[in-house]
Formats: sequence, C-alpha cells, structure tokens
Amino acid sequence: MYELFVTGASLPEAYHASILALHEKHDTLPCPDYNTRQHEASVTFVAENPAAEPMISRLFIGDPRALEQYRQEMLDGILDFEVDRGNWEYTYHRRMENQFDWIRSELRRNPDTRRAIISVRDEEDIRSGSPACLQSVQYLIRGGALHCKVLFRSNDAVKAAFMNAFALACLQKRFADELGVPSGSYTHRANSYHVYERDWELFDGYVRRLKSGGEVTYPYAGGWDELMDDAKPEIAEFVRRQREKL
Repeated sequence: MYELFVTGASLPEAYHASILALHEKHDTLPCPDYNTRQHEASVTFVAENPAAEPMISRLFIGDPRALEQYRQEMLDGILDFEVDRGNWEYTYHRRMENQFDWIRSELRRNPDTRRAIISVRDEEDIRSGSPACLQSVQYLIRGGALHCKVLFRSNDAVKAAFMNAFALACLQKRFADELGVPSGSYTHRANSYHVYERDWELFDGYVRRLKSGGEVTYPYAGGWDELMDDAKPEIAEFVRRQREKL
C-alpha cells in the first residue's frame, strides 16, 4: 500500500498536492462493501497555514451554500436533531461537542499538553454499517500557535476531503481564537484515501485542471466569505423546515 506525504502553504495547495500524489501512485482494488472498485493509498497532506489566501479550492463538488452548511453542521450541529429522530446514525458534531469544553480547559491548563484529543470513533461503530470515517482530532500548542492533527480511517478524495478539511480548519481557528493564539498548521491523515470507480473520470479531470496552469482557487476574504454569509438565511430556513417534518 502506498504511503504518500505532501505539503502546501495553504489548504488548497496541500489538498491539490494530495490529488496529484494519489493520481500518480495508487493501488486499484475491489471495494466489496459498496460493490465497486477504487483507487487507494494512505495519504497525509499538511497545510502550513490553512487560513492563508486563496483559501478555497475550485476542485470540489459544491457551492458557497453547501460549504457554509457543512461548516455549520460540523461546528454548530445544525442537523444533530436528525440523529435524535433516527434518520442519521451520527453527526461529527454530536460525537465531538461534549469534548469541546475539555479541549479548551486542557490546553489552558497546560499549553504543552499532548492530551488534547477529540475521540470521534465509539463502540457504536463496531456494530454500524456506516461507521464514522473521522476517527480523532488532536490539538497541540507549539511555537505559540495551535496546530491540528486529524485522522480519518477512510476519506473520499474527490467528493469529501476538501470540505472535511475546510470545516475542521474552521474548528481549529475557533479554538485558537478562544485561546488567544494564532492557528498553526493543519495535518490531514487518511489511512484509506480513495476514489471510487464512478468518480475516476472526475478525478482525471481534476488532475488535468491542476496541470493546465489555469485558476484552481478562489479567495475566501472578500469573496466566498460574503457568498457564504449570504447563504445563511436560506440554510436557516432549510433547517427550520427539516425540524418541522414529522
């Protein structure tokens, strides 16, 4: 199994490097749980400054509304009620939220701690047909900045990884702001970084675009941040309608 490691100055640069690395070196093998095949490798990508501009990749399936809704789902749990209704088995926010206060208190207690870890996997995943992909998130204050280390057991490289990384980097910044320190590096580790067969053409298209020399990013500040803010009322209305469903 290939073990790949890439870095980038910004979040999109690191993510794009991971796409190119996976395209160059991967195994193609069956994925029986989903009755398909996949390209796969173990991949770690590191963004030295996840808040650096341009912050948004053009290579993900979504728009400003989708990215803002996902950010709110991860950080604020706007759809956690779907778990209570039995419609979803879990949300990442529901798995993490009861550990947020402890993360803050532990990092304040000892800024040099190695114990500030959010555990996402739980015993329900042993019996689940859809266990959580995100396993853990660790925070370390080093050199006066808050660094974030994320572990996924499994991560869809073309349809999920950038949105996952963006939301988790936003959570990192929230903690950093609350602790009064800057955000440091963001490290995204996927033991199975994969592309399903149905998305191989999309994957190849990503690579062609990256190699073309054309624009592959958008600015966040003064661009997508405004579009994401504009989407908030629509998202709030969507959440309200979802809550009212029987």
